[in-house]
Amino acid sequence: MGVPSAEVLLSPWVLGLLGLVIGSFLNVVIHRLPQLLEREWLGDAAGYLQDEAAIGRVLGSSPQRTAELGRQGAALAADVQALPAMSLSRPRSRCPQCGHQLAWHENIPLLGWLRLGGKCSACGTRISARYPIVEALTGLLFAGAGWLAGPTPAAAVYCLALALLVAAAFIDLDTTLLPDDLTLPLIGLGLVAAWLTWTPVALPDAALGAFFGYFSLWFVAFVYKLVRGVQGMAEGDFKLLAGLGALLGWQALPSIILLSSAVGAVVGIFMIVARGHGRNVPIPFGPYLVGGGVCALFFGTQLSQLWPIP
Repeated sequence: MGVPSAEVLLSPWVLGLLGLVIGSFLNVVIHRLPQLLEREWLGDAAGYLQDEAAIGRVLGSSPQRTAELGRQGAALAADVQALPAMSLSRPRSRCPQCGHQLAWHENIPLLGWLRLGGKCSACGTRISARYPIVEALTGLLFAGAGWLAGPTPAAAVYCLALALLVAAAFIDLDTTLLPDDLTLPLIGLGLVAAWLTWTPVALPDAALGAFFGYFSLWFVAFVYKLVRGVQGMAEGDFKLLAGLGALLGWQALPSIILLSSAVGAVVGIFMIVARGHGRNVPIPFGPYLVGGGVCALFFGTQLSQLWPIP
């Protein structure tokens, strides 16, 4: 038997099945990557607290205060080091309630959750429906990429980009963090794919998309801070839009910004009015940028007709 052709490997059906598997892994990324980053940041903070020279330069603290901060830093470092080892691959998935390690058949995308009835087989604790939702969403998006691009390198590029976007959206939704581990590879992917002509975006358009994507939101945040005196948007949002601009070209930026802003405004008003969400509590903008970017990817031609760009 020969190697399957690109028409088979990059068909919507095969990519859809691959998306289910990747979605299962993305659930792990969404859960663990923020914890890994926060462990690293706490370790860095512990090191700074023990840096007497830095404490003295910044705070001009007394020796007693410097020693107190040093002890707190040492205690924090010990707490971080005492945490159980964790990576994106270890330990294996387990129930957070009873520690039951999931068997291979319990980890089958979608089917495992359905077979268990959405409950842990050991203790009966409910398993969040988000897990199959992420798997199904990723599968549908991968299949859509295969339908959109056909058996071309662009299909593989779009699938990789969509995996990064799904992880970024859910992490931002949970933690208001947009890790560089996801946004910077998206920028690089868009630029390299354009350079290699794997996507229909020309390299100058991808480069301008990255530039204007970053600095358009940076400028909005800069003006907002001048007017209101508070930070209205985080740098992760700038990098995420830069990645979408690199992937889709600068021409897609108006569609992404308008769609994400409109949906974000409606959801934000709903949460404040109907859910009592505090006005000073940040609402993550990343999921709306991702939604706008996905719409621009699949419906860019139709959207561009609404606001034509010369």
